[in-house]
Amino acid sequence: MVRLPLTAEEVERGHRLGAMLRRARGGRSMLEIALEAQVSPETLRKIESGRVATPAFQTIAAIADVLGLSLDEVWAGISQPESIAAPA
Repeated sequence: MVRLPLTAEEVERGHRLGAMLRRARGGRSMLEIALEAQVSPETLRKIESGRVATPAFQTIAAIADVLGLSLDEVWAGISQPESIAAPA
């Protein structure tokens, strides 16, 4: 199966997702969050860095749960440009 290239919007949304997860993680280690969410630290690192712009829903749901984020918060945060989504 050939995967279509991501659009610029999808790439940007992936960067917003990564930034949101990094902010929510705060001072907690990436390893701690990954283990608690039952995902590999490498997967979390790639999501946070924006290298995986379209992660699986189940992966994001698990990470969001560990970070205390609702899926509504995640969707609202990644659906808007950074200038709107980031708190002032």
